[in-house]
Amino acid sequence: MISFLLSIIVLILGYFVYGRFIEKVFGVAKNRQTAAVRLRDNVDFVPLPTWKIFLIQFLNIAGLGPIFGAIAGAMFGPSAFLWIVLGSIFAGIVHDYFSGMLSLRHDGLSISEVVGIYLGPRLKQFMRFFTVVLLIFVGTVFLVGPAKIIDGMTDNMWGIWGWTSVILAYYILSTLLPIDKIISRLYPIFGVAMFLMALGLLVALFFGDYHIPELIPSNIRNMTTSPEATPLFPILFVTIACGAISGFHSTQSPLMARCMKNESLGRKIFAGTMITEGIVALIWAAAAMTFFGNVEGLNGAMAVNGNNAAWAANEISLNMLGKVGGILALLGIVAAPITSGDTAFRSARLILADVFATDQKKLKNRLYISIPLFVVAFALTQMDFGVIWRYFAWSNQTLAVIVLWAITAYLVFENKAYWVSLVPAIFMSMVCSTYILIAPEGFQLEHDLAYILGFLCTLCIGLLFWRYVAKSKSAYVVS
Repeated sequence: MISFLLSIIVLILGYFVYGRFIEKVFGVAKNRQTAAVRLRDNVDFVPLPTWKIFLIQFLNIAGLGPIFGAIAGAMFGPSAFLWIVLGSIFAGIVHDYFSGMLSLRHDGLSISEVVGIYLGPRLKQFMRFFTVVLLIFVGTVFLVGPAKIIDGMTDNMWGIWGWTSVILAYYILSTLLPIDKIISRLYPIFGVAMFLMALGLLVALFFGDYHIPELIPSNIRNMTTSPEATPLFPILFVTIACGAISGFHSTQSPLMARCMKNESLGRKIFAGTMITEGIVALIWAAAAMTFFGNVEGLNGAMAVNGNNAAWAANEISLNMLGKVGGILALLGIVAAPITSGDTAFRSARLILADVFATDQKKLKNRLYISIPLFVVAFALTQMDFGVIWRYFAWSNQTLAVIVLWAITAYLVFENKAYWVSLVPAIFMSMVCSTYILIAPEGFQLEHDLAYILGFLCTLCIGLLFWRYVAKSKSAYVVS
């Protein structure tokens, strides 16, 4: 319990101390007019109250990540606490704050366009394709996943495909309609439900007969049932993405950058939601480690139930929170992924609108872009869900890597403290390189060879980056 409490305290301190430092590095211009005011179109550029933006951003970036990812990460033991804390502060805050603020500075541009500004047109073209594919993956995952959960909760009342159709219809509406018609009205309700669910679990952990394992040297090890098959590095750092660092967050930040009234709100909205998500992930990881008796019990229960994090989340909610937990589980575990899925499609629409310079005021223009996205997503629902999720997890962290290098380029060009993003960029490059070399969906190489090749890949990425910035810095005009 002591380690768990200290982890929460450190996360909160991270927001106030490191978050304020990162804000200072960026340099907020309080008197600069934002795109929400200057380019208002009452569709995507709409000034919203800060509290609404916070809740929308939180739900956009959260989804199932800080729940399912934290439960899966808890199978590794208390090491998960360490990654959630350090990842959220030194990688997540940096990634989310700068990606959001750079989008804000560039009139709400999508992350692919922002990356192109700082890493060049070639990477911009790659990012356009890569980001849209990732967002379609997210939309597909959060289309089928919630449908399966609702179907189980309703005893197959409409069947998985019936619920999939209902969710898809909602996605179409929320993608096409102005942001203040559905999203800004429903999200605050779902956000409060998710907070209450996490708060309820926290109270249950404090006052129930639960024993959270401590973060001591003997527990900082791989506690999964097959450590050789799932090495702590890099598997844990991809398993827990939302709740530490997630590239998906950078695709959502431009949505809120188009609704912010002032740059000074950036730390609350981008860094604040990242730390809030980290706290939620900590609570779920602790609950998973204790509800089943201990970490070994969690691993055993997950093995019997096909490593189904949705099953574990339902069991934890219903048993630790009672009947109220059932309602909160429905709102939190089902609504949270749906609210990430709809904004994934909305983000994809905006990226393609930026690519083709298509005005989004007219509904027909939004339809032209959105219909193909939904057709592709529905086709992907016919694939194996597990395969889509695994590729989403890796591509999600790979996107975070690219964004971190783009942030580093910006800081180098602006003669600012670039080390704040350089360190996590190097670390996450090593994580993603090694993961695809080791993972079952990757090359499945021997671990020693994968670590060596991962290091060499990271070294090459670093050398190419410095070669690029050395050539480009002289042509960059400091803002």
